[in-house]
Amino acid sequence: MRVCFIEDTGLRGGTQIWVSEAVRDFRSKGADVTLLTSENGWNAEDGRTTDVDLVTYDYDAVTRRDDEERMIWTRALDGADVAVCTVHPPRNGFHCSVFAAQCIADAGLDTVLVPKSGTIVPEYERRYYKPDPDINYHVAAITGFTRDYMVSDYEIPADHVELVYQGTDILRYTPSDARAEAAKERYPLRAGAGPVLGCVGSFEERKGQVLLLDAIDRARKDLPDILLLLVGDGPDKELLERAVAEKGLSDNVLFVPFTSEPEYIFELLDFLVLASTHKEGLPNVLLESMAMEVPVVSTRLAGTPEVVFDGETGLLVEPGNMEELADAIVRIGGDAAARRKMAVAGRTLMTENFDKRRQFQAFLDFFGHLAEAR
Repeated sequence: MRVCFIEDTGLRGGTQIWVSEAVRDFRSKGADVTLLTSENGWNAEDGRTTDVDLVTYDYDAVTRRDDEERMIWTRALDGADVAVCTVHPPRNGFHCSVFAAQCIADAGLDTVLVPKSGTIVPEYERRYYKPDPDINYHVAAITGFTRDYMVSDYEIPADHVELVYQGTDILRYTPSDARAEAAKERYPLRAGAGPVLGCVGSFEERKGQVLLLDAIDRARKDLPDILLLLVGDGPDKELLERAVAEKGLSDNVLFVPFTSEPEYIFELLDFLVLASTHKEGLPNVLLESMAMEVPVVSTRLAGTPEVVFDGETGLLVEPGNMEELADAIVRIGGDAAARRKMAVAGRTLMTENFDKRRQFQAFLDFFGHLAEAR
């Protein structure tokens, strides 16, 4: 079986990392794999280190959808049993799943197109998931919330939407005493800091870090030694740095650069916070955190309640509600026994239902079924 992954962005994030890992996993299991992605993007750079059939295109030129670009995409799609297209925002009237469907239809290919998404964005159109009635398609949803939304709001037939959770690397994200000691050397924290919480992800408006700083400002009245690790990079970094200075939070907030080894960060944390206000699916950081026995405080968005069971594996709050977020931080930050109970429950949930090794096989089995049923 040949699987073609379409990743139309130059970003480096959870989706792109999943594609990279899926490419390697599928190849290790004997599948033929094509990676179709923009030539200067992170996935192209990563793809050059594998034995994948890498096909690249110009990120800007492809929006013209001219014959040259169609030829590039058609070559990548030709011979693929299944083409998996991660859904991203449209740009200049161009959308990757719609263009892929056009290439499949125009060339008369029998490739099954599988738009894959965990994020529901109101301005996204139905055709991004059901792009062409004349081709074979099936939507892969990585949360139950997404699957239900596809059926109810986009009116995609239920038998054309499959739920497959992505999972996390349980072997990698397992607590380690040796790594915990190394983490203290990598990231020395001020003496007496605690509780220590982390926010790991890109610095951008939808992630709610400004709101989180307001919550920390309020929470430190009850937890004066609280320390937030803001881990990542992104367009809002300077904005967040200014907010920390203006609120006098320099003793309570530590900026940590993006790391490809977040497991060292998790070793330092008493709990994790996801303060996102919109545009989330089922963030990898939640799965990684719980696998590391770190409970979470998360906004109630999309698929987050499918792993964050309020009071069991963490706490849930309403998106955009700073007071509720601050109260949850104080509640979990001041109760070590509750945190430990949640940590054990979260780790159990991950090992039983979200082991990435099993989930990659579930994706591969699903794609194999689609290929056989053509």
